[in-house]
Amino acid sequence: MAVLDRVRSSEATTTTGKRIRQASGLGVLLAAVATVVWSGSFVASRALHDSVPPVQAAFWRWIVAIAAVAPFALRETWRQRALLRRHAGYLLLASLLGVALYNTLVNQAGLTTPAGTMGMIMAASPVAMAVYERLGGRRLGARRIAGMGIACVGVVLLVGGGAPAAGPAAGDLWMLGAALSFASYSALLRRRPAEIGGLAFLFTTFVLGALMLAPVYGVSLAVQGGFEPTAGTVGPLVYVGVFSSAVAFFAWNKAVALIGAARAGIVYYLQPVCVAALSFALLDERTGPVRLLCMALILGGVALGSMSASSTTRKAPTASTAVRP
Repeated sequence: MAVLDRVRSSEATTTTGKRIRQASGLGVLLAAVATVVWSGSFVASRALHDSVPPVQAAFWRWIVAIAAVAPFALRETWRQRALLRRHAGYLLLASLLGVALYNTLVNQAGLTTPAGTMGMIMAASPVAMAVYERLGGRRLGARRIAGMGIACVGVVLLVGGGAPAAGPAAGDLWMLGAALSFASYSALLRRRPAEIGGLAFLFTTFVLGALMLAPVYGVSLAVQGGFEPTAGTVGPLVYVGVFSSAVAFFAWNKAVALIGAARAGIVYYLQPVCVAALSFALLDERTGPVRLLCMALILGGVALGSMSASSTTRKAPTASTAVRP
């Protein structure tokens, strides 16, 4: 009997370990999907900088996203309406950070900052994600901390124009604000009530974020006027609304639930490379020696931090952090 119990215990341990590895692999894959899709949104924001005012671009992005998610989310959202009202404060904060504020700051940065630079400055957000997790009691490890430090040096040099003493451009500061806003949103995801479904959460935050932007959108219309709906304006808005909002946010939320914001943030560091490649191919933005140096520092930090992340993350996702599709 004792031998049989040991065999059963071993089988259970093996099964649990396999499930943890599968969940971890899925989390990394989903984080990579979100990262690649979001890379295109920086290029789209930059492409719209001289045709659509930043607030108007952000507002219509979420209107498109709401229309894309609604057919899949309305039933679940209606069924959980009482639960959503009970957690209204949490949902309002998540909507402010991840929907209303983050994307508007990205669009504002796109007025003056090249898409490639925007992507590299966003590399500051995984550092903030890891700091939030450390404040929450999670140990990061010496290698991950060293990797974040190296990546931070790359970001500081980039924002300073190649020299820490140089003054950053206004668009760079807007982008730093966007990075901190997104990191705060990602950290907040770990506190999401487990009983709220993934689609209901996504749809509700999209609607609340659009409502927050509506008054500012009205002011922008009155002061700046509207924009002409052409293929060059509607196409990028559809992309950021459907893919960068509905698809990428769902993938990212699920990834954070499976592997945590800090480890998902390590994957997010790959974004500067994706943005640089897309901005070169689509916007003809050149990458000079300073950017290449900064990219090397950022990616070197990613590699070092990833070693620590992959070797220390072994915990299975709990019921309180799981995102239901």
